[in-house]
Amino acid sequence: MFTDRVLSGMRPTGSLHLGHYHGVLKNWVQMQHEYECLFFVADWHALTTHYDTPQIIEQNVWDMVVDWLAAGVDPAHATLFIQSRVPEHAELHLLLSMITPLGWLERVPTYKDQQEKLSEKDLSTYGFLGYPLLQSADILIYRATQVPVGEDQVPHIEFTREIARRFNHIYGREPGFEEKAEAAVKKLGSKKAKLYTELRTRFQEQGDNEALESAKSLLDEQQSLSHGDRERLFGYLEGGGKMILSEPRAMLTLASKMPGLDGQKMSKSYDNTITLREDEASVTRKIRTMPTDPARIRRTDAGDPKKCPVWQLHQVYSSDGIRQWAETGCTTASIGCIECKQPVIDAVLVEQHPMRERAQQYLDDPALVRNIIADGCEKARKLASETMRDVREAMGLSYG
Repeated sequence: MFTDRVLSGMRPTGSLHLGHYHGVLKNWVQMQHEYECLFFVADWHALTTHYDTPQIIEQNVWDMVVDWLAAGVDPAHATLFIQSRVPEHAELHLLLSMITPLGWLERVPTYKDQQEKLSEKDLSTYGFLGYPLLQSADILIYRATQVPVGEDQVPHIEFTREIARRFNHIYGREPGFEEKAEAAVKKLGSKKAKLYTELRTRFQEQGDNEALESAKSLLDEQQSLSHGDRERLFGYLEGGGKMILSEPRAMLTLASKMPGLDGQKMSKSYDNTITLREDEASVTRKIRTMPTDPARIRRTDAGDPKKCPVWQLHQVYSSDGIRQWAETGCTTASIGCIECKQPVIDAVLVEQHPMRERAQQYLDDPALVRNIIADGCEKARKLASETMRDVREAMGLSYG
């Protein structure tokens, strides 16, 4: 049984390329065996910047999900779903917007960056300003404990933690909280109750963060506690009220080292990509026509691998022995550029082969993909409903 729940999402941009595979999907494939994982299609997020071209979204969604499955994301080990099919995301976003200071949204680093990068679009919209809060709702609704992100996304996770803290501070004051928390401590059993109390005292009196983490781990291991008691004990630890929304942690992932065909970062906007399921002839042609060191005009001219985009692909795909062969061959002009490119072509095709095979069954029968997503949406919605029940109750909206 996993104690950590991982949530990660992607905007539907259509067919994915090898940069997506090396930057995100490889991590997902590994994580699905180590954590409880929820992976979602962020289709509402696509509308924050592409609100004027909605017709591309649906096809992009299905193309992207097939790529996830082709890369080895396994619906038997992870929950795959579409954001907009779980309307609770929107409800939580709305309710959190009631308590979110405007200044918090305006200072999110990517807000100004994106406006400058996409200056050709009018992004002075309410949806674009509020997208970090929608992102927070995506995370908080599943009580995710870990969110895999690159360094540039860490501020979004910090923002989410602040939102959770503010919500718990405002709404976690249930009547008789102390008495209910003390009663929940007793349910741990005498030995664990004593340890919990000692750790809580150490944190509250000495600010001992290790004691806080130990106490949280202790609670994570208690399978028999009701959800309400568990959240009370988490809140009681830090001296506040009931923890209705739990604070996620950023799980730092390494940036993709996948270069594009021109040596820049692989990106659709640079038109330098190889897609996950691109046919063999196209992959071969693209790599064969890649630019090389401009000094190698003739076959007999020596080159410098550091000035050649193909060398960057050797760093990703080749063994030490092949790299040594390529470096020596280039600097002494004993091999030509086409020869140097061949091991890269071979390695990319070997990597793609199982992806094409896995994708084929879904391309032959699109209903399989629809069913996987329908099942995933149902599972996600069940988890989201549990959180929303607690949120509505805390905000006086349960009318029970």
